[in-house]
Amino acid sequence: MTESNFIAYEYLEQRIPKAMQNAYLDGYANFGWTVTDTTPDIGKNTVTLKLKRDRNLPEKAALNRLQKQFEQEMASAASMESSKTSIPTMIALGVGLLGTVFMAGSVFAYIGGLLLLSIILAVPGFIGWGLAYLSFNWAQTRRIAKLGPVLQQSYDTAADYCKQAFELMH
Repeated sequence: MTESNFIAYEYLEQRIPKAMQNAYLDGYANFGWTVTDTTPDIGKNTVTLKLKRDRNLPEKAALNRLQKQFEQEMASAASMESSKTSIPTMIALGVGLLGTVFMAGSVFAYIGGLLLLSIILAVPGFIGWGLAYLSFNWAQTRRIAKLGPVLQQSYDTAADYCKQAFELMH
């Protein structure tokens, strides 16, 4: 092996959301990284990527800066993607819990011998339980509509960072 063929590598290990694996793989390729291994994390919705690249890249400082911005933008996008279901879930749980509070009041009223109050409290209790599912769908539809343009802009910004890195590399 001659000195001109020698390549020193640097290595990177990243844990990323499984749903965004392809976007990350495409992005890291523009920063000079090649994938050496992908390992799904057991019991989690994440994947661990093991990457390597030539240590002696030209414009390495600029590539690292762009890569950091890319990673921040993708982390922001991952957070928004997960909020598409987490916030509607919290709303649905709140509505269901409110129905449960009315139902508990109904039970206590029945035990206290107040049958009419028990029936009056049971009605919103059952309605709250039924509305929990509907409120999830309603909140999720609204959340997706609200996040759609912002999420698209986030992906576009990440793609711009990748394009800048590609142009530095070539």
